[in-house]
Amino acid sequence: MNVNQSAPPVPPFGQNQPIYPGYHQSSYGGQPGPAVPAAPYGAYNGPVPGYQQTPLQGVPRAPPSSGAPPASTAQAPCGQTPYGQFGQGDIQNGPSSAAQMQRLPGSQQFGSPLAPVVSQPAVLQPYGPPPTSAQGFGSLPVNQPNHVSSPPAHALPPGTQMTGPPVPPPPMHSPQQPGYQLQQNGSFGPARGPQPNYESPYPGASTFGSQPGPPQPLPPKRLDPDAIPSPQLNELPPQQKTRHRIDPDAIPSPIQVIEDDRNNRGSEPFVTGVRGQVPPLVTTNFLVKDQGNASPRYIRCTSYNIPCTSDMAKQAQVPLAAVIKPLARLPPEEASPYVVDHGESGPLRCNRCKAYMCPLMTFIEGGRRFQCSFCSCINDVPPQYFQHLDHTGKRVDAYDRPELSLGSYEFLATVDYCKNNKFPSPPAFIFMIDVSYNAIRTGLVRLLCEELKSLLDYLPREGGAEESAIRVGFVTYNKVLHFYNVKSSLAQPQMMVVSDVADMFVPLLDGFLVNVNESRAVITSLLDQIPEMFADTRETETVFAPVIQAGMEALKAAECAGKLFVFHTSLPIAEAPGKLKNRDDRKLINTDKEKTLFQPQTGTYQTLAKDCVAQGCCVDLFLFPNQYVDVATLSVVPQLTGGSVYKYACFQVENDQERFLSDLRRDVQKVVGFDAVMRVRTSTGIRAVDFFGAFYMSNTTDVELAGLDEDKTVTVEFKHDDRLNEESGALLQCALLYTSCAGQRRLRIHNLALNCCAQLADLYRNCETDTLINYMAKFAYRGVLNSPVKTVRDTLITQCAQILACYRKNCASPSSAGQLILPECMKLLPVYLNCVLKSDVLQPGAEVTTDDRAYVRQLVSCMDVAETNVFFYPRLLPLTKSPMDSTTEPPAVRASEERLSSGDIYLLENGLNLFVWVGASVQQGVVQSLFNVSSFSQITSGLSVLPVLDNPLSKKVRGLIDSLRAQRMRYMKLIVVKQEDKLEMLFKHFLVEDKSLSGGASYVDFLCHMHKEIRQLLS
Repeated sequence: MNVNQSAPPVPPFGQNQPIYPGYHQSSYGGQPGPAVPAAPYGAYNGPVPGYQQTPLQGVPRAPPSSGAPPASTAQAPCGQTPYGQFGQGDIQNGPSSAAQMQRLPGSQQFGSPLAPVVSQPAVLQPYGPPPTSAQGFGSLPVNQPNHVSSPPAHALPPGTQMTGPPVPPPPMHSPQQPGYQLQQNGSFGPARGPQPNYESPYPGASTFGSQPGPPQPLPPKRLDPDAIPSPQLNELPPQQKTRHRIDPDAIPSPIQVIEDDRNNRGSEPFVTGVRGQVPPLVTTNFLVKDQGNASPRYIRCTSYNIPCTSDMAKQAQVPLAAVIKPLARLPPEEASPYVVDHGESGPLRCNRCKAYMCPLMTFIEGGRRFQCSFCSCINDVPPQYFQHLDHTGKRVDAYDRPELSLGSYEFLATVDYCKNNKFPSPPAFIFMIDVSYNAIRTGLVRLLCEELKSLLDYLPREGGAEESAIRVGFVTYNKVLHFYNVKSSLAQPQMMVVSDVADMFVPLLDGFLVNVNESRAVITSLLDQIPEMFADTRETETVFAPVIQAGMEALKAAECAGKLFVFHTSLPIAEAPGKLKNRDDRKLINTDKEKTLFQPQTGTYQTLAKDCVAQGCCVDLFLFPNQYVDVATLSVVPQLTGGSVYKYACFQVENDQERFLSDLRRDVQKVVGFDAVMRVRTSTGIRAVDFFGAFYMSNTTDVELAGLDEDKTVTVEFKHDDRLNEESGALLQCALLYTSCAGQRRLRIHNLALNCCAQLADLYRNCETDTLINYMAKFAYRGVLNSPVKTVRDTLITQCAQILACYRKNCASPSSAGQLILPECMKLLPVYLNCVLKSDVLQPGAEVTTDDRAYVRQLVSCMDVAETNVFFYPRLLPLTKSPMDSTTEPPAVRASEERLSSGDIYLLENGLNLFVWVGASVQQGVVQSLFNVSSFSQITSGLSVLPVLDNPLSKKVRGLIDSLRAQRMRYMKLIVVKQEDKLEMLFKHFLVEDKSLSGGASYVDFLCHMHKEIRQLLS
């Protein structure tokens, strides 16, 4: 069953769902064990021999069973127990007989729902008292394993007999493979036997894709992890350091869910005509046909079926939110929104709630009036807009008018929608360049001036315009500001210096903002001279607030909106407004004062940002720091004006030039709406209550954006203010008023109709986990401004547990408490949430700087769903597995060290970083083809460019890297990492299913913890 398609309606108790059965605890040594809660821990791998248990020294494992399973059951791969072989708690010492095989019941429970506890001696020595259930997940000391710690991949229980090479399981994504039953949606792959010979962190053989080999030994029995407390690892004798393992292949896999959705929904276009349809996942390539609801490229919701009452919503705890990307770029096969011109009268709107005409409105009385679907008010249709209705009550011209047939379209705005009731001038770009010692020394200024000469030909332009209407201006600065007159009639540019930075003014009007083509010769001359003029500077101090103030005043004087591109290198410590001090203090981490690291030092920048928004002055900041620059404070103006922050730490021209220039080109060329206001209207029953993103709000409804580009999203949360009706559903309309890059005032409208439900099961069937995670990450990242990070983490865990506990209690078939049951479309919620909890903002490692955390925090606040998806769960692609002539991307593998084979090369990307990891035993021919050196040892670690070689592998890998970069908003700098090299620690930070060095739990441990939390809520 596909993750996103709504299932056929079934009563809430008859739903199929993946279930992970629990293990009942055995007693120790024949004696009853210490008292533990009656409902013990559920294990998560179903009846799969994923648990390994430490036998006593010298006791060999039982040989695998030789009995063949009955013909009616699919044969499991050699040496692996078929599904359903053990019931819960059936603890076995010897080989299992085939007679014990049972058919799975209809609701697809892996293992029998409830089996008697078998009190049989366990071959385990007691470890001490059991863990208390009150021990908080977030408060565990870093050096203590969580309550179920999975052992390192290379651990091998003593006494295990080696029976052959490590055996990879069959590929999880080929259901045709004989050997195991297809699961409910394929996401629980075949069982993996215990893998011997993991002496090094990576198995020598590939970990997927080949056929099962000789039989593996079976683990003798499986236990409840809760029955075995977690001691400090260093207190144990060596033979007891190995703990149980939950089989990672038996828990929900993001890779499998993504693969299934691509296979099921990638081939058909997504037609938006039906209300409340859940779109394909963001990771699926699909075409959209707009038939009355906005494309998911513009709006994605956490749920497409909203509870009818606020009580239901409170019970489920699923946040109701929409991630809106009003100016999203569409693929070339999809048409941009049509522009509708209603002339002097302007767009038709509801008189009461001011919603714009859209396909959701109902025409009555033969077409003379229309009823607003948002507030039910009845309005007259103006004579010039009148049209007859057909036999279905629809206007006969409905399909000729975009606003009556499409979910997204634009209106040309009349003068009433403009500031001071006059049409705007085209916007301007001002380039403001730091020329202090640091910027000159690194070669940044020379590089930038060289690039701007050609880049100015690519300013954004309207549709078929021959040249851009945008004017440009130039400022350089250190402790003082230098303005340049580049008027076309001058032979040479003129420089004017403003040294009174406390009272900033613009020394010239005429000749500061110019048309590029008219003044090209003077601009080129200026850009040649700037690096030479400041070549011998010794000035190290800079100002910052006066620079933005100057840019804003220049736009104000020219009576236009625009954007400032500020290129800045150091903490602004020169005497001036907005002067900052170094307040970086790592000792504050994990204290109540940690939140001050994310807050701005001074209120100066908030006031400045407010003035910028009023003027329509958007700020994009490019930072080149060598040390702390207080990103939390410097990013306030970009954040509140709808701008972007780019950061290149320890910038070196030879290493970082390509990344910086690529980001700059994209930033200058992308579509931007200036001086924008956005409002989200809803139908009666819900309203927008909270907003996340890069913008300013002076009231509770209007999102004000000095600039809004094609990459930015605004996330909106909704709450109930009345009861909703299942028949009429819930409607959203997002209206964005903005000035285009040609100076045209426009309204862009997006409409979306959602279903409403009286049954919780319908809510859980129509959720979108990727959007939910996008919202939760933004909510948490804003939370760290006002609350201790630990509180924020605990809030997230509690909310996730409540969402899943509510499902378990109200929608799932009754079953044993030892089973974890997840809703089909939310089964990846735990793995993704764990990635958010382990992220640098919420759980920084020792190497993460305060500036890095502030940078990521503001970056995530305006990410869309596709960006957060890959940012929190990076893609790991094997490069040497797929055939050379294949043009498609290689299938991804899960982000865990276990999936790496030392004989392969992998590519990892998360939208900001790009790594190529090279295993130590990669074939010499592969090394030669890719790196042009003869052996692994000769590869340069940290290499940032692959050599251009004329062979299929080199072309394929470089092509793949280019295509990944083209998909992302920022240029990803490549880093080549060799196995066992010091850079490998950085790479492993992105293997998010594993335990992190900063104390973050592994996926398996976190799933155990979530189960424990859910069970506490249910009991």
